[in-house]
Amino acid sequence: MKAIDSTWTPALLLALGMALAGPACGSDDDGGGSPDAAAGEPDAAASAADAAVRATPAPFDPSTPYQPDVDPADLSADITNPLFPAPVGATWSYSAETPDGLETTEISVEPATVDVNGVAARELRDTVFLDGEIIEDTRDWFAQDGAGNVWYLGEDTAEYEGGVIVSTEGSWQWGVDDALPGVNMLGDPQIGDLYRQEYLAGEAEDYGEVVSLDEAVTVPAGSFTGCTVTRDRSAIEPAADELKYYCAGVGTVLTEEGDVRDELIDYAVP
Repeated sequence: MKAIDSTWTPALLLALGMALAGPACGSDDDGGGSPDAAAGEPDAAASAADAAVRATPAPFDPSTPYQPDVDPADLSADITNPLFPAPVGATWSYSAETPDGLETTEISVEPATVDVNGVAARELRDTVFLDGEIIEDTRDWFAQDGAGNVWYLGEDTAEYEGGVIVSTEGSWQWGVDDALPGVNMLGDPQIGDLYRQEYLAGEAEDYGEVVSLDEAVTVPAGSFTGCTVTRDRSAIEPAADELKYYCAGVGTVLTEEGDVRDELIDYAVP
């Protein structure tokens, strides 16, 4: 989740005017925008009401029990959503200058599938380093339904200090301890769509909102246009607030949070 010092484009301002009741974020043609730090904490219930005009398969509405519209029999490990492609062998490398040092991330799509609640899920390995030393290693599990929605089914994560695992907090799996799946990328995202990305009460309650469908962004890996931007937040961590830029045929190219900008450096999507 990362941010950049720039002015806002009219397109993203218009999108936010339609999708948000108060908090705003934006971008410019040379690389993106940043969350509005002065906007304050988001009102989750108000945002849910604003987005109620269009139902999503993983509805975010804190006033009602979460009931995702997902059929395990409809899920496949073959993930072809153009905004979140995950063919076996694909890789992405990211880099971000943070207050703690240079953070780099390596993501790869693993060949084997993992059984999650009876679903053969595709595993993506996500390894994070700080100044060259491993600080986190996560295996995320995804599957795609017939409508192109990419579901997030859980993760096995470990945090490291000095090369030693110090925590596995944040791990969760659909079907264990009442955990439920969320959507990582919608099959047909529209501005204002609001959706849960994961759900384990009190532990994993991230949700996303589509704020733009046509942004231009430039990162070391290249310049991209027509990108979809989501604003990702957490129902249990009010300070968590980031923008993610997804570009067709590539996936995530930029994540912004505060004054940190996590950029795509290199990628290979077969």
